[in-house]
Amino acid sequence: MTNRSAGATSSFPMVPFSNRIRDAAFRFRGRTIQLPQNFQPEPHAIHGHGWRAPWAVVHHSDAKLTIEYRHQADAWPWTYRAEQMFDLTQETLTVRFAVTNESSEVMPVGFGFHPYFIRTPRVRLRAAVNRMWRADANSMPVDLVVPPPQLALDADGLNPDASVLDNNFVGFGGLAKVDWPEWNAGLEIAADPVFSCLVIYTPEGQDFFCAEPATNCIDGFNLADQGRPDTGLIVLEAGDTAAGDVTFTPMIRT
Repeated sequence: MTNRSAGATSSFPMVPFSNRIRDAAFRFRGRTIQLPQNFQPEPHAIHGHGWRAPWAVVHHSDAKLTIEYRHQADAWPWTYRAEQMFDLTQETLTVRFAVTNESSEVMPVGFGFHPYFIRTPRVRLRAAVNRMWRADANSMPVDLVVPPPQLALDADGLNPDASVLDNNFVGFGGLAKVDWPEWNAGLEIAADPVFSCLVIYTPEGQDFFCAEPATNCIDGFNLADQGRPDTGLIVLEAGDTAAGDVTFTPMIRT
């Protein structure tokens, strides 16, 4: 591909955290971690390392692919290994995401997928969620609220053109559906329970939207340090692994 931007792909991985960390800094067990501002002019850190880093092929066949990314401690002061394992069948694509703490001390971690979907006039997104993080003008979470009716993800589904969103929806039940009535087509997204957040991004004036299964919410590390609920923070002991599957199933509607 000629455009090497992660945002020009159909999906990219987020690790060791999903989405933004406010002002590129967080506290973990009394220690302040200062990260690079990697998406300037934004003052925050965003999406971690894996979305812009090269991944090495570990194994491949006609229907399976395993790739890995290894991070050596730097501003992120923990060494870790991330793996993505792709399994393609005639009906589904399953991607397993695994992160192993290769440091000698505990490490906070989050991970997720950032897929892009075509926005059409009649497209609808449905998902099982129970609350959302209301965001400020900088798309940073403020408090947990029940989604208002115009943002309901059940019943008739969410119209991506109805609101400009960059929000976490929590209590994600692990199933989301995208329907394109114009094409009699749909997509089911089934995620393991570790993906407790669904980040929905509907930028104004664009021909796409995103529904991102993730383990942590936006700025989840700082929110967890404040004792807030529903952040999705994972704490890995030395040598431990966190992992989860997401399965994408295309559907023909009749």
